[in-house]
Amino acid sequence: MADRDIRVLVVEDEAIAAEAHTAYLGRLTGFVHAGTAGDGHSALRALAAAVAAGQPIDLVLMDMTLPDLHGLDVSRRMRAAGLTTDIIAITAVRELHIVRGAVAAGIVQYLIKPFSYATFAQKLVQYRDFRLHLGSQSAMTSQNDVDQAFASLRTPTELPRPKGLAESTLGAVIELLKLQTVPLSSSEVTEQLGISRVTARRYLEHLADTGLLDRSPRYGTPGRPENEYAWRR
Repeated sequence: MADRDIRVLVVEDEAIAAEAHTAYLGRLTGFVHAGTAGDGHSALRALAAAVAAGQPIDLVLMDMTLPDLHGLDVSRRMRAAGLTTDIIAITAVRELHIVRGAVAAGIVQYLIKPFSYATFAQKLVQYRDFRLHLGSQSAMTSQNDVDQAFASLRTPTELPRPKGLAESTLGAVIELLKLQTVPLSSSEVTEQLGISRVTARRYLEHLADTGLLDRSPRYGTPGRPENEYAWRR
């Protein structure tokens, strides 16, 4: 379990949301996008096909309000079919009885829309730690081992750095923002550090997602408002 990427099926009927979840997965180490299903029946078929192909899905990111079946119905049908795939609910549904039903259906995490990449990443990393911890145990385990595994689903974790971000550049952006008395835009960071605007924006967005920077729109400039960033003191 611990020596390979976690195969994830995204179950989401809104195309933009499905693409966002897939992009978020691509930024996390230890996960691979194994497919997307737009409704409950498609999800069940995809799960069965993956098992038949010898590449079972490890985790489902499950929207609760699908066009054909409720997410809880999909979860129950999965269990009835003998599928032990883990499920993280991703939904705008906040009713307590739905949350209780999700727990009863074996859903390991619950993400309420809308959420940031930082929140998404924290939940997925907590799940990964939970999975790795159980995978490192022998067939027989102790109460302490089980307690530690389940604690990893609740303990806050440090947000992982997205792939492709260099430590040296990240440090330079942090130091630059720490020294400023006014917020900077990605264009201004580009000018001061000599990096591309796309690169500057990636680092700034990552730092904002982690909560180290305050991010706000800058108005009064031609065209679309540009975000500006300030070190959170």
